[in-house]
Amino acid sequence: MGSPVFLIGGGWDRAEVYEPFLRQVRGARRIGCLIVDEGDGRAQFERYAQALLKAGPACVPVPLLVPLGGRFVPETALDGIDGLLVCGGLTPAYQEALAECLERLPDLLAERGLPYAGFSAGAAVAARRAVVGGWLVDGVPVCPEETGEDLAEVEVRAGLGLVPFAVDVHAAQWGTLARLVTAVGRRQAPYGVAVDENTLLTVAGDEARVSGAGRVHVARPAPDGVTVRAYGTGESFGLR
Repeated sequence: MGSPVFLIGGGWDRAEVYEPFLRQVRGARRIGCLIVDEGDGRAQFERYAQALLKAGPACVPVPLLVPLGGRFVPETALDGIDGLLVCGGLTPAYQEALAECLERLPDLLAERGLPYAGFSAGAAVAARRAVVGGWLVDGVPVCPEETGEDLAEVEVRAGLGLVPFAVDVHAAQWGTLARLVTAVGRRQAPYGVAVDENTLLTVAGDEARVSGAGRVHVARPAPDGVTVRAYGTGESFGLR
């Protein structure tokens, strides 16, 4: 793994969750904000821009809007960009927007030395095996229906592979930990992390470190099921 990867579990109350990401950005500090535009993309960009500028006034947020159903072309979109923030919204739509560059984008980020941050959906698609939504497993509810991201059955799709574990988000607020546990228990991912809102998980080298207001819940397979351990701000865990 090259540059650190920054995973934010959602929420808008803590601008400081962006600060470690912004400290990694070099050059003109132009932050590309990838947003799948469901009709309000410009307004969504302004919300992210305000959070970024509050965390790092010297940065320059840049909108990278992809229409719903469109595809992200990183080779041209990232020209002149010094760091990439993949934003939140409908997670399956983000996976679809990135589907044609899942292998190229990580290589391009590494070649250009661009840090990656993911907010909510952007955190989920950073995984090699991305939990993109759903609230049912074989017709049985595992999390609230309103968290399903317009999917019924839980779906795990190919992601960017920037981190070795699956990621779910809004864990405490939306009750999505059970969805992640189910995916790990069914061996759809090697292991997983569920990140609370206003919480940052920084993945660097062989370690992941938690900061922010909430917790990160790590689900690992075990002989008799799945074990879960929660980590708070200042705590870290090893990757495998």
